[in-house]
Amino acid sequence: MNPDRLAAAPRRRWLALAAAALAAAATPWLAGCERSAERPALRGIDVTGAPYGRTLALTDQHGLRRTLEDFRGKVVMLYFGFVQCPDVCPTALARAVEVMQRLGPDAGRVQLLFVTVDPERDTPALLRDYLAAFHPSFLGLTGTPEEIAAAAREFKVYYAKVPTGSGYTMDHSAQTYLIDAHGRLRIVLKHEQSADDYAHDIAWLLREGA
Repeated sequence: MNPDRLAAAPRRRWLALAAAALAAAATPWLAGCERSAERPALRGIDVTGAPYGRTLALTDQHGLRRTLEDFRGKVVMLYFGFVQCPDVCPTALARAVEVMQRLGPDAGRVQLLFVTVDPERDTPALLRDYLAAFHPSFLGLTGTPEEIAAAAREFKVYYAKVPTGSGYTMDHSAQTYLIDAHGRLRIVLKHEQSADDYAHDIAWLLREGA
């Protein structure tokens, strides 16, 4: 046999083994890429499995006691604010209306909950009239100051009374929480994000829960 061919044989075997090793190493990476491609990038912050935001027990504007269990099967948009908020809260609620419009027929599977951080002034009647101006399905939640404080702690929401010349206003965080159809906190969306961002992530949760 040609000596050159004998010398080339081990080299060919080494190249074949190297190629096989590279292919084996690449397989998990490619599989991971395929798995990640199945899930579109979320626009909000994925907080799935967070050790907070698990319970809520307050009273709505119709006098009914509400918990997260009442909304199983729906995606919940949860927002903390107050009726006399001059701009941030109305903007958040107007955006929620846009989100419902973008979702079309799927909007029936979404529930907005507006938790007041000003229970002293935001009576059930006031919440009812305020939210009705935005959307007939929106629910306002209130309770005793202690209950509101407990809800805020559970969702890591900041709020504080700020004195003004004529009374007071409320300072508060303005993120929106998305809770899936099984009652689990999944996504946090910032106030600065668009209705398209909100609708995108809600639609993803709706598809996941279908």
